[in-house]
Amino acid sequence: MANVQSLDPSASPLDYYGWELRRQREASGLRQGQLGEIIFCTGSLIGQIETTKKVPTRDFSERVDAALGTDGVFSRLVGLVLRSQLPTWFQPYAEMEARAAYISTYQAQLVYGLLQTEEYARAVLATGMPDDLEGLVAARLERQRILQRDRPPLAWAILDEAALYRPIGGREVMRRQLTRLLDFTGHRWMRIQVLPFAAGEHASLAGSFNLLRFEDDPDLVYTEDVISGHMTANPETIREAALRYAHLQAAALSVEDSAALITRVMEERYGDRSRPEERAVA
Repeated sequence: MANVQSLDPSASPLDYYGWELRRQREASGLRQGQLGEIIFCTGSLIGQIETTKKVPTRDFSERVDAALGTDGVFSRLVGLVLRSQLPTWFQPYAEMEARAAYISTYQAQLVYGLLQTEEYARAVLATGMPDDLEGLVAARLERQRILQRDRPPLAWAILDEAALYRPIGGREVMRRQLTRLLDFTGHRWMRIQVLPFAAGEHASLAGSFNLLRFEDDPDLVYTEDVISGHMTANPETIREAALRYAHLQAAALSVEDSAALITRVMEERYGDRSRPEERAVA
C-alpha cells in the first residue's frame, strides 16, 4: 500500500483529500478502524481513501465531516475530487455545464446523463471498460447535483424514442430509469420530450448534441464522437444548432404526450412478466 506520507497534496484533488483525511483523523487521535466504526465503514476503506486507492463518495464525506467536526471541509472537497474522476476531455464541458443557466439537449441513443439513475449510469459507463467504474459513476451522480440547487439551470431534454426501448442494464433497471423520467413530469426547471419514431427523418440524424446558454458568457454547443468531446462558441454553429433544436422540439411529442408514451413503454416493455398461470391464480 502506498505511503500516505509520500503523497503530494498538490498533485490532485484526490491526493489532497487523502492527505487531509489522514491529517484530520490523526489530529483527532483516531486510528483508521476507530474512525471506520464511527462512520459505519471498515478501517480498510479509510486506508484506501487515504492512499487514493478508492474515491470517496459524498455520503462518506458528509459522515467524516460529522465525525471529525471539520465544518464541511470534506463535503466541499469531494465535489472537486469527483469532477477530477471524469475523463480529462470531458472535464471542461462539466465545468461549463455546472455554470449554465439554460441546458438543451437532444439524445439519440441514451437517456441524458443528468437524468440517469445510478444503475443505468453504471451499465452505460461499464461499456467503456474503465479502470475505476465506481469513480465514474460517483462523478456522474455528482454532476446531477446541479438539478438540486435552489435555482438550477432551466433544462430541456429531447430523447429519441429509441432511448426508451434500448434495454440498458436489463428490465428492472429500465423500469426504474423510466420511472425516474416520469418523476420530472411537472418539474419547474426540467422538461422532457420524446422524439417519436413516427417523426421519420429529422433535423439531427447526425447525432446527439447539447446547447448551453449562460448569463454572461457566449453560448456553447457540445458534441461527442467515439473517443472525445468537442465544444465550440462559433456563432454560426450556435445559430445552426439552435435552429435544429427548434425543429426537433416541433417534431417531438408534447411534454404531456411524452410522459404518456414513457408510461406506456414502461408498462408494456418493462412491466411485470409473471408466468400466465401465476397471473391466472391471482
